[in-house]
Amino acid sequence: MRMKKKIFLLGFIFVMVFTLGCRKGVSHLILATTTSVENSGLLDALIPVFEKEAEAKVDVIACGTGKAIQLAKNGDCDLILVHDPETEKKFVRDGYGVNRKSIMYNDFVIVGPEDDPAKIKGMSGVISALSTIAHKKALFISRGDDSGTHKRERQLWKKVGLIPEGEWYQETGQGMGATLVIASQKKAYCLTDHATYLSCKGRIALIMLSNRNQLLYNPYSIILVNPKKYAHINYRKGIEFINFLISNKGKKIIREFGKEEFGEPLFHPVGE
Repeated sequence: MRMKKKIFLLGFIFVMVFTLGCRKGVSHLILATTTSVENSGLLDALIPVFEKEAEAKVDVIACGTGKAIQLAKNGDCDLILVHDPETEKKFVRDGYGVNRKSIMYNDFVIVGPEDDPAKIKGMSGVISALSTIAHKKALFISRGDDSGTHKRERQLWKKVGLIPEGEWYQETGQGMGATLVIASQKKAYCLTDHATYLSCKGRIALIMLSNRNQLLYNPYSIILVNPKKYAHINYRKGIEFINFLISNKGKKIIREFGKEEFGEPLFHPVGE
């Protein structure tokens, strides 16, 4: 009996050592990215292909752009995939990031209840639409989380010439998907990226009310955390992941994602 227990214990130890050894042999990447990319489901299409080809494991942290950049500054991730060009450029200038590459784009849209109480549908510009919402004090729900979407919203309000405040303007402090659900429940207006809106469309009662506009252009970039700042950064696999995203295979996945389900792509590769 003791011999059987001893054999079993030795077998268990062997399995654990073998398993841990295999895990140790797998190259891990930590990617901090926006909730808009995560909510869309695009990473579920991209990452498994890369993992198989590169024999690597990508661990994703979904958060706002501001939080992703802070994680990178702390050395808590290897890569960031974000959408706030000015903040991204400063991140690189300050020495925290290297090899910034533009990957894809879509656009921001203003969505709201079907009855459109502020009557902004068909307006020629987003600034006029936001100005009208504010003037009529129509309920507007903001992420309020320092994400790329929130940063763009603040830029737009600045162009309107006001700081939104009062009962008509509410912040959720949550991701894009959750914010859209809250806006739908409250029959409010909201600024969202096009991809998350389409991916959530089946569970919210909001319609798209803004037209495409240069002020609503929404580019996404990937940046590798500077290994000179943090020696533990997985530079080699990080470069492989960036190269995969800008490769023909990566672009094809991005280009095709969403077409079958939504009738249009959720993102467009840069240059197309």
